[in-house]
This record gives sequence, structure tokens and C-alpha cells, in this order.
Amino acid sequence: MKRILLPLFAIICATVITTSSLAQSLDNPGDYMTAIAKAHLEMNKKYMAYMSASAHGGRMKKIENLREQVLESITASRYQTIDIPIYKGDNSLRQSSIDYIQLTYNIFNEDYSKIVNMQEIAEQSFDEMQAYLLLQEKSNEKIKEASDKMTQASKTFAAKYNVKLIESKDELSEKMEVAGKLNRYRNDVYLLFFKCNWQEGEIIKAINAKKVNDVEQGRNSLIRFAEEGLKALDTLKTFQGDGSLANACRQALQFYKRTAEVDLPKTTEYFLKVENFEKIKKSMDSKDANSRTKEDIDSYNKAVNEMNTAVNSYNQTNNTVNNKRSQVLQDWQDTETNFNNAHMPYYKS
Repeated sequence: MKRILLPLFAIICATVITTSSLAQSLDNPGDYMTAIAKAHLEMNKKYMAYMSASAHGGRMKKIENLREQVLESITASRYQTIDIPIYKGDNSLRQSSIDYIQLTYNIFNEDYSKIVNMQEIAEQSFDEMQAYLLLQEKSNEKIKEASDKMTQASKTFAAKYNVKLIESKDELSEKMEVAGKLNRYRNDVYLLFFKCNWQEGEIIKAINAKKVNDVEQGRNSLIRFAEEGLKALDTLKTFQGDGSLANACRQALQFYKRTAEVDLPKTTEYFLKVENFEKIKKSMDSKDANSRTKEDIDSYNKAVNEMNTAVNSYNQTNNTVNNKRSQVLQDWQDTETNFNNAHMPYYKS
């Protein structure tokens, strides 16, 4: 089950600077701050377009092209900021902006490469998936720290030069903020789903390998993971009033819990009956026909009948579980797609 997960970036909310007029030169401190802020605009537009295309199922080639455009726009924003002169010997705001842009580039270029490389192994275990998402969170924290420093630099600059700030959010900033919150919410829910989904996969491997002890250990773990996940969902708020993703996760976890509690014990019982039948059959085959007693034959025939019943029951249980699993996974995927389409802002730069 492939899943594209995006690195999250902090958002610098637009700051409206009120001045008497916008002069052509940058001698006015308000105009200067506006120039610094505008240098980020194209970078933010390209990033939002990238996030939108990724979330709405854009083609991989298109998404990669957008990523390249993001890197190019970050570089352009950096050069645009460098071209802005130092304000009357004060380089604090300009340098904070340059530092922020450079850090954004490093994370989107270097950390993103690590994230892409981790995608394949992230599907192999819960720990790998958790590390995969954690890297995204750490990247976001580094960007947020740089963003906070720049915000403080803007406030300090404004106070120093008597510029009145009115904080507001334009359409782009609002969409970026929604996108960031959406990614965090989806990741929280997805981890609960993935943990149980992955554990059931390990149990299926154990069943195919006929490792009864591994099936039992996995079954107990699956019950615990499902119960923990259901408790977490009980305290999870809806996203903008939409609880569909959490509900789909809940249905999946309830399926995994029921499978572990009700259906998997039947699998274990089946393996034990197979083992018992093979012992009886081996004992029967070790005797020649003339030395077999009536008790031997009756015991063998009884074992055959029990084995046939066990096989039929096992196959029926498997078919029921497989059909239900297919339905649950399809519902999850459909809900995730619809959830993304409903809440991830559409945006083209």
C-alpha cells in the first residue's frame, strides 16, 4: 500500500505593513519590510502548488517537476533578498530572511531526499514508518524555529523604526496553514491504521510459514495495538468538523481487533488439528495393512473426518476475513482520497 507523505513546512503569516504611501526607494522602513516579505511570495506559491498536486493525486512526473520548481523559486527568492540593500547599516531583517530561505532550501533539497529514500523501507515496519514521519516533523521544527527567529526580527525592526504592524493572513497563507494542519492530522490517524495493518501483515506471513507461536504472539500484539488505537481515536477531534477519516480508521481497527480475537484462534486450532492428523496418519502408515486394528482404523477415519471439517471451516473463515479485509481497505483508501480532496486546498501557481 503505497503512500506519498510530504515534508511539512512552517508558515510565515503575511504581515501587512501600514505606511503613508509606498515609495519607489527603500528608504522608508515600511517599504523595506514589504520588499523583504515579497521576496518569499513566489517561493510560497510554488510550494503550495506542489503540496496541492501531491495530495490530489497528481502524476509523479508532474509532482517531481513541481519540486524542482520549488527549489528554483527558493533560490530565486534568496537572490532577490540578497539584492535588497542593507537598511541604513542595519542588516538584521535582511539576514534573517536570507537564513530562513537558505534553511528552507537545505531541508527541501537534503531532508526531502532522505524522506524519499525512506519511503520504501517505511512500509516494512511500524518503527520505520514512525521514523519516516518523525523526520518530516523534525524538518518542520527546524523551519519553524527559523520562521520564529525571522518573525521576531521583523517585530524588532518594526519597533526600532516605528513601523506599525497589522498581522493578517492572505489567501495563500491561509491555504498553506490548512495544508500544514491537514498533513499533521492525517499522519496522526495514519499511524494508528498502519500499526495494525502492518501487524496483520506479519501475522499473515507467519500463517503462510505455519509458525503457530508467531501467529499467537502477533495476534496478542494486534489486539493490543487495536485497543490502543481505538482509545486514541476516542480523544481525537474531527478535522474542521469532518470525522470521516477517523471513522474509517476506527472501522479498520475494529476489524483487526475482531480478527485477532475471533478468527485467528480458529487458524491456530486448525494448525493443531493438522499436526494431530499428521501424527495419526504417520502412525497408521507405519503399520502394514494386516497389523492395523479396528481401533486404529476407527481413529484414523475419525481424524480424517475432523480434518475435512477443519479444512472447510478454515477455508470459510479465510474467505470471510479476506472479503471483509478487502472491503475495509477499500473504504479506508476511498475515505482518505475523499478526505484529501475535501480539505487540501487546490492551488496552481
